[in-house]
Amino acid sequence: MPLILWATGVNAQQQPLPAPIAADARTTVKAFVGQMKPLLVSQVQALGPAGAIEVCATEAPALSKSLTETSGWSITRVSDKPRNERRAIPDEWEASVLRDFEQRLHDGAQAPQLNHGEVIDGEYRYMQAQLVGGVCLLCHGENIADDVRSALNARYPHDRATGYTPGQLRGAISLRRPVSDR
Repeated sequence: MPLILWATGVNAQQQPLPAPIAADARTTVKAFVGQMKPLLVSQVQALGPAGAIEVCATEAPALSKSLTETSGWSITRVSDKPRNERRAIPDEWEASVLRDFEQRLHDGAQAPQLNHGEVIDGEYRYMQAQLVGGVCLLCHGENIADDVRSALNARYPHDRATGYTPGQLRGAISLRRPVSDR
């Protein structure tokens, strides 16, 4: 999978992400998604969409923490329409990359191409887009069941992460770690 680079204009000290570091970042994202998605699907099947909201609320941060400890990458999920404003607000660099992902998606880029990595101010930074798909629509779509909407309102009173359609950019998984770590 090629690493697509672009200048964000956020910082003058940008450098391409070294190929081995980019590969490690992609592997870490794959590990996160590879564990999170099956867990979410199984919980939706077992508890229904409203019951599975807790998976994204508690299990995703726990998985991020666990993978951070084993991989050395700080792992977060960010979005320009966050559900959890304590965890998902992008910083300036992440917001710029999200805007680029949106433009590239509009221009026909496929999901695997929607990634970006670079070295900024002594840190490796990497993001992989998350597009809206099947199970996501249960809690992030345009037509959300009343019990799900009620559970979302109770857990996330300032939720802005709804109204999506299949294939839209939901956000991204964002990784970072100091260059000195490798």
